[in-house]
Amino acid sequence: MQTENNLILITGGGSGIGRGLAEAFQALGNQVIIAGRRKQVLDDTTRANPGMVSYVADLQDSAGIRAFATRIAKDFPALNVLINNAGIMRVENLLAQQDDLADMEAMVATNLLGPIRLTAALLPLLQKQPRSVIMNVTSGLAFVPLAMTPAYCATKAALHAYTQSLRYQLKGTATEVLELVPPYVATELMNGGADPRAMPLGAFIAEVMALLKTGPNTVEICVENVKRLRFAAETGKYENIFQGLNQAMAQPPQ
Repeated sequence: MQTENNLILITGGGSGIGRGLAEAFQALGNQVIIAGRRKQVLDDTTRANPGMVSYVADLQDSAGIRAFATRIAKDFPALNVLINNAGIMRVENLLAQQDDLADMEAMVATNLLGPIRLTAALLPLLQKQPRSVIMNVTSGLAFVPLAMTPAYCATKAALHAYTQSLRYQLKGTATEVLELVPPYVATELMNGGADPRAMPLGAFIAEVMALLKTGPNTVEICVENVKRLRFAAETGKYENIFQGLNQAMAQPPQ
């Protein structure tokens, strides 16, 4: 991915990893648009980063996504990078679920259907550009699930598979398809910001940007902290890592 001279849309860009990426890309001279559900969070981010633009968008709403994509295409016809980062993560007790499965359905709608729908809506615009990028943000938990968050892990595993298929279908075109695989990062997601076991957000963003600059042909962006999860199956250590992860996360942080 070329890290400069882009017009970039980042979903979930008002906080956490999304905001970190938005600020890092803007610092390199890119024009950045952020989108999310919480107007106050978006406003705080744009206020702190003059020149950044924000839109309120709910990725659980299929009709709203189409309308949002239409507006983006009209306002920013040169858009050439889409970063699907928005996501929600909730603990679920599968033995005591409510009949309506509201939490699970919200995660599927936001984490999986949202990126698929927005990609489909914006792909015609992206393919008009001389070069373009779609980056989907998955998780190390796509490869080794955290049992207390089953639907979240399932959506990220599905997004990984979708990303692979999208990349294959777009091979030979000017649209590059990347996957960013975060570890446990110190953000508000699952209260990671208060957990010393989480990777500091600033360190994560710095390593990601360095990888993007130095590895132009890399399709999966994996910082060192996530490689243990990402390659658990390949190294033959999956069962040990699965058990260790779930035992460790069942304990409160020290």
